[in-house]
Amino acid sequence: MPKTLLAIGAHYDDCPFGIPGILLKAVREHHRVVILSLIGDYTNWPPVQGREQALLEKTAAMAAERGMEMRFLKHASMGFEPTLATKREVAEIVAEVRPDTAFMLWRQDRHPDHEAASAICHDSLFQPARLTGNANARSPSQVFWYDNGPGHTIDFTPDTYVDVSAEWSGVVEWLGGLMAFVRNGPFDPQKDAAVEAKTVLARYRGLACGVKHAEALRSVRPLAREVW
Repeated sequence: MPKTLLAIGAHYDDCPFGIPGILLKAVREHHRVVILSLIGDYTNWPPVQGREQALLEKTAAMAAERGMEMRFLKHASMGFEPTLATKREVAEIVAEVRPDTAFMLWRQDRHPDHEAASAICHDSLFQPARLTGNANARSPSQVFWYDNGPGHTIDFTPDTYVDVSAEWSGVVEWLGGLMAFVRNGPFDPQKDAAVEAKTVLARYRGLACGVKHAEALRSVRPLAREVW
């Protein structure tokens, strides 16, 4: 049966960097994928000054081209906190989308936006009914944290690895194309810092579990697994 996956980040690129292979694999296996970015106002971010709306449109278009739905809330960077209002905003999306599986940023991070987003998502994913007043709202059956690379994530220890080797060329194309748009220049995979960092991380995760490229997760709830 097809499942619904909800991937949540603070910024436009958190999911395309953190778990792009997992999301591409889910689409290939005919699951529904929805991506939510809490930040939808980039007017205070110099790299896209004057192109803020174009960034949103490009990000959404690239997700749609890959069979995914991209949504944005209206917050700006450093403009949101884990308040009842922000938790309710995300919980409303959870209630509407009804994900079977959800992904959120790891809770310890060098970027305050990431830490705030993680705290908001934790409450919203686990208590959507109470936050929205909708008795039919339900939590996903599986919720995972994901890391956002060594420049951001602190003390992340995975307990789940996903082989994304078959999706790797798609990962490079998606992430690299998005970064090229931000730079307002052509994409060169040999000179793209984000692609290089993601490749190193995916190879490291792959070596940890015996595949070429992998992405790593940590389950919020302990999961029982078969061992034979």
